[in-house]
Amino acid sequence: MVSVYYDKDADLSLLGGKTIGIIGYGSQGHAHALNLKDNGQRVMVGLQPESSSRDRAREAGLEVANVDEVTRQCDVVMVLIPDHLQAAVYREQIEPNIRPDATLMFAHGFCIHYRQVVPSPSLDVSMVAPKAPGHRMRELFTEGIGVPSLLAIHQDASGHCKDMTLAYAKGIGSTGSGVLETTFKNETETDLFGEQTVLCGGVTSLIRTAFETLVEAGYPPELAYFECLHEMKLIVDLIFQGGFKYMRYSVSDTAEYGDYTRGGNVIDEHVRDNMRRVLADIQDGSFAREWIAENDEGRRRFLQDRQMANDHQIEDIGKALRGMMPWMDPK
Repeated sequence: MVSVYYDKDADLSLLGGKTIGIIGYGSQGHAHALNLKDNGQRVMVGLQPESSSRDRAREAGLEVANVDEVTRQCDVVMVLIPDHLQAAVYREQIEPNIRPDATLMFAHGFCIHYRQVVPSPSLDVSMVAPKAPGHRMRELFTEGIGVPSLLAIHQDASGHCKDMTLAYAKGIGSTGSGVLETTFKNETETDLFGEQTVLCGGVTSLIRTAFETLVEAGYPPELAYFECLHEMKLIVDLIFQGGFKYMRYSVSDTAEYGDYTRGGNVIDEHVRDNMRRVLADIQDGSFAREWIAENDEGRRRFLQDRQMANDHQIEDIGKALRGMMPWMDPK
């Protein structure tokens, strides 16, 4: 069983008198910065000179400066920019300026685990990874609710890294719901595996293939969209609320019987073998090397794949049908 920490286990006063630097002001960055600020901490936001987020951060009452300047002034530096940008920003702007006794933090372990970032041994290096998108994390915080987070310690140079990391987790509101202790390795590998096999790669491929199967069989694409994509949220919401058991309780007996007797025909041992291969690529670093090379070489395949996915029939049908449902207008 993993260790779980709550408000009583964290001392927010450990951040007293310290300045916290948030590098980046995207989905996670804005939530971390504003939650910490609302919890009484001094926060600076580090952004590139040309960043369009500077005005938004200032309008929210935050102090903004270049990444190198923020790094020089801060006792805690939380890196919340995309994985593929972290190595260069760390090497060029953070590493030459970070205080030798600072705490360096991340919300995802990719660059540490795959050694794209190799911090000085003098630094405390840790992770607080909220298990929610930043906008949801911020929304719940304003309602007095924190989202759970994962915590990991990579380097404990001071002997007090865990205490400081728990204080940070409390500052963003996570100890109210629970902070689970893990490692950079486990967080990174399970996160990538979940994204690739279920949350993004698996679910979109499953929906698209089912949609295509119905359309190829002559059924109207509008019906295929509703049955294979639209209703997915209804089922996932039930699973999220009460697990598989509650979902099965909530659907018809016909649907429940089809679940038991046909699901295994679709997600069979062949799929399990494919999942094992995906996991092996994550564990041995093959995926990380591929993704790093893709970015170094200009992202040609990534952009081609994105365009191809955006041009799929399911996107056109979905856009038209969602136009009938104005309450679903995406942000």
